[in-house]
Amino acid sequence: METTTGATTVTPAEGLSPDSVSSPLSRLTFAVSQRYRHLLDKSVPHVLYRWIGLFVLAFIYFLRVHLVEGFYIVTYAIGIYVLNLLIGFLSPQVDPEMQDLMDGPSLPTRGSDEFRPFVRRLPEFKFWLSMTYVFLIGFVCTFFSVFDVPVFWPILLFYWVVLFSVTMRRQITLMVKYKYVPFTFGKRVSYNSSNSPAFIIS
Repeated sequence: METTTGATTVTPAEGLSPDSVSSPLSRLTFAVSQRYRHLLDKSVPHVLYRWIGLFVLAFIYFLRVHLVEGFYIVTYAIGIYVLNLLIGFLSPQVDPEMQDLMDGPSLPTRGSDEFRPFVRRLPEFKFWLSMTYVFLIGFVCTFFSVFDVPVFWPILLFYWVVLFSVTMRRQITLMVKYKYVPFTFGKRVSYNSSNSPAFIIS
């Protein structure tokens, strides 16, 4: 069908609509997202292989930094982020200090107390996935000179070690005070991708 407006003849494209133009891209994005999610779901029970892959990725990153002798500020940023992830991984979902103030102790402190599982603030799978992402992003950053900020790396290393020591000392103090162990020992349970429980040792 042709529409004449003055001297101009407009012929609308047959069979085309905004939905039909955008739908192929949307379908492709959805398919890629679904495939990615499927691969992640399949990797959940393979804890050992996932962490071996992460250590290999971290080794490649540090080898890259060593060879180019730069990008120390990127490495420091990765270190701070990993430290924050580690705190979440070792911490209970509910802060025991706040729980003491509000409702009393939430974790068993004696062998005769009722058993309650340890629920992490950051589950193991999310901990692994976030670390994988940060090392991948850091590796990509090493190919862009804008991220290679001149810095005296021993100072950054010293500061990170001090920060790590202070943080871990506080975390261990809380673990001793509230008698919880953020690792899976003893009783075995079925794995849940949204939760990575550890158990309290009486």
